[in-house]
Amino acid sequence: MQKVTREQLLNKASELLSNGTVSCVLGWAAGEFDYDVTPKMFNCVEELNAGFVFNDFCGANVSKYLVARAGKCEGKILVFLKPCDTYSFNQLLTEHRFDREKVYAVGIPCEGMADIAKVKAVCGDGISSIDTTGEDMKVTTLYADAPVSVAAADVLAERCINCKSKKHVAYDELMGEEGDVIDSARFDEVARLEAMSPDERFAFWQNELSRCIRCNACRDACPACTCEKCVFDNPNSGVENKSPANSFEEKLFHIIRAFHVAGRCTDCGECSRVCPQNIPLHLLNRKFIKDINEFYGDYQAGAEVGSRAPLVNYTTEDLEPGEVFDRRDNNA
Repeated sequence: MQKVTREQLLNKASELLSNGTVSCVLGWAAGEFDYDVTPKMFNCVEELNAGFVFNDFCGANVSKYLVARAGKCEGKILVFLKPCDTYSFNQLLTEHRFDREKVYAVGIPCEGMADIAKVKAVCGDGISSIDTTGEDMKVTTLYADAPVSVAAADVLAERCINCKSKKHVAYDELMGEEGDVIDSARFDEVARLEAMSPDERFAFWQNELSRCIRCNACRDACPACTCEKCVFDNPNSGVENKSPANSFEEKLFHIIRAFHVAGRCTDCGECSRVCPQNIPLHLLNRKFIKDINEFYGDYQAGAEVGSRAPLVNYTTEDLEPGEVFDRRDNNA
């Protein structure tokens, strides 16, 4: 699959703006650092030329931004969607979170995005610039005389290493070649955790979740978290946004959020990507996905608009709790 370039996306966006197909563009712009890329709205070709960015650090799933942005332009909004983004796009449509007629979606190929933590593990801190135009990254730091060459394959984000699909499930126009659904090893780490004893699993999550600072980055980036009012923002709930005061509170937030998105999570990995404490939050969601597949049959949220998750589609053949525990005991 050929890698799409900034120039190709810029040309496509400029073309669609100029011919009136769209009136604004949801893309990416540079932040304080080369790897600090953030979603941004562009309203004209001049703004695009001045600030549009696309590189190995454009991992943000922009589908969620359509909830607030779609319909704010006079005409349609152009959005570039990587394969994994299209699943969230469809799931949001299923939940009626934006008007499909207000969006022009262009599917773009993706061979994976970089994890800046892995780049820093190779090059160290003090990164002043990163050139991603070649096959390998050229990373310049304050502490090295020459740029360090880093193979893109060595610093892929975990969600890209275990990518579930190179296939776009939603678009108005496709750039490049279409990919396929992948039989990835994304549930291997979940299986490893399942094989632990209860005490070992508790210790694992106690260690991971104890680092949580309740910044809400995971919730704010998650395409499945689109409630206008969140219980964790309600001062009368007893669990409003605050740093954990005890061991119960530090687990409560993430466990409730995992249940909240169960059956709706598309496994885009945004929760782990934005976590400043590097907590592998996606593993909680993958556990639910793995169980749903095993107990109800394979189901991929966002694969089709309007599909009903097994958890909200009651049938008389649904498993009883006792059957779940019996099945787990037999597999132990």
